[in-house]
Amino acid sequence: MSSLMNSVSGVRGIVGEGLTPEVIARYSTAFGTLCGNGKVVVGRDTRISGPMIEHAVFSGLMASGCSVINVGISTTPTIQIAVKNLEADGGIAITASHNPAEWNALKFFDNQGMFLNEDVRLELEKYVEQGSKNSVDYDKLGSVSSVANVDDEHIKAILNAEEIKADLIRHSKFKVVVDCVNGAASKIFPLLLEELGCNVIKINCEPDGRFPRGPEPVPENLEAVCSAVKENGANLGFACDPDGDRLAVIDEYGKPIGEENSLVLSVLFVLSHNPGPVATNLSTTSAVDTIAGMFGVEVFRTKIGEIHVVQKMIDEKCVIGGEGNGGVILPGVHYGRDALAGAALILQLLSEKGETVSSVVSQLPQLHMTKVKTEIDNKPVDEIFDKLQKISIGAQIDTTDGIKLTFPSYWVHLRPSNTEPILRIMVEASTKEESKSIADRYLKQVNEM
Repeated sequence: MSSLMNSVSGVRGIVGEGLTPEVIARYSTAFGTLCGNGKVVVGRDTRISGPMIEHAVFSGLMASGCSVINVGISTTPTIQIAVKNLEADGGIAITASHNPAEWNALKFFDNQGMFLNEDVRLELEKYVEQGSKNSVDYDKLGSVSSVANVDDEHIKAILNAEEIKADLIRHSKFKVVVDCVNGAASKIFPLLLEELGCNVIKINCEPDGRFPRGPEPVPENLEAVCSAVKENGANLGFACDPDGDRLAVIDEYGKPIGEENSLVLSVLFVLSHNPGPVATNLSTTSAVDTIAGMFGVEVFRTKIGEIHVVQKMIDEKCVIGGEGNGGVILPGVHYGRDALAGAALILQLLSEKGETVSSVVSQLPQLHMTKVKTEIDNKPVDEIFDKLQKISIGAQIDTTDGIKLTFPSYWVHLRPSNTEPILRIMVEASTKEESKSIADRYLKQVNEM
């Protein structure tokens, strides 16, 4: 568990073990060199380790000769938008997203505010290997300045998106509970909802980094917001992760609709106004394909990782995209997962339909997903995948990312995580019981192989 995780999602580890000040500074100096010693935007979530890592990042970037623009505590999508708006050469978000509090990470962005693609990431690793060669002389060291209005620019980008009709949402006067896990969205998420005319009930919106629940916005971690929706007679609830790029929705009965449906509802709304291609990853619910089929448009599937989806969206001119973990990507706002943009789309959908969350969800394909995981340790992952491929008679097999086995009535996807030293197993079937049974079976098989 102490090893450093290095992927298209950035570099992350447990603070003081895999992730140390030396590692942070080394990567930051290398990234500064990759950015041509130019301007780099830096922001962070609220984790207790954030200030320590922030200073190490500043030091590394200054050592490379970069001009650092500090945007302070900000969501990942806010930082991505700031990179482009401030015409920076790159950006770093200090956040381990949904990982537990002892973890932290560096997410690297290019000059468009998008994650580094695999080729550029490999180039970054070459600079990391150079070590001290990336440092400039004492009289060429960089500087640090601050910008304070990035939240306003993010909210403005959402309100100005052609899909969002703010006056219509305001007319609906939604009562909304929002749970930001005391993370980076604790101020901006309630502000956006208030801008949209909502009566906002805040829980876990103190940006102190002391996560009161599991940081991943999955149903088992959302008991408090579900209870608050029921107790306050709210129309719905929203919850996000510590860096604000993943969205969960709770219906008017205090029931989580499942993070996969955050994207499905967003796709439904966008396609109803602007039918066009959709991009998502291999692990996302096939309900997206069903919705797309209703509008006669194509769905493009990619490897897991935001940048893979974004690249496909750009290549295929997709009108909406994202990942089934609650990550909605709306091109009119920016090319990145954004819990706030997803929330605005869902409020717009409810305003136009004049229906409750549960009513709209009842009209979606009724599929059930089970997600389990097991520590990789010394498991021979490639051998396991080879064995599964040989014994999966009658399955459609996709080895783009791990192995995905699609059978007539269900699919199962097994892959190593980009963000944790674990093997993820995801199963979707028509009933919860079937989905769980299949997931348990594959988990047992993997652990026995």
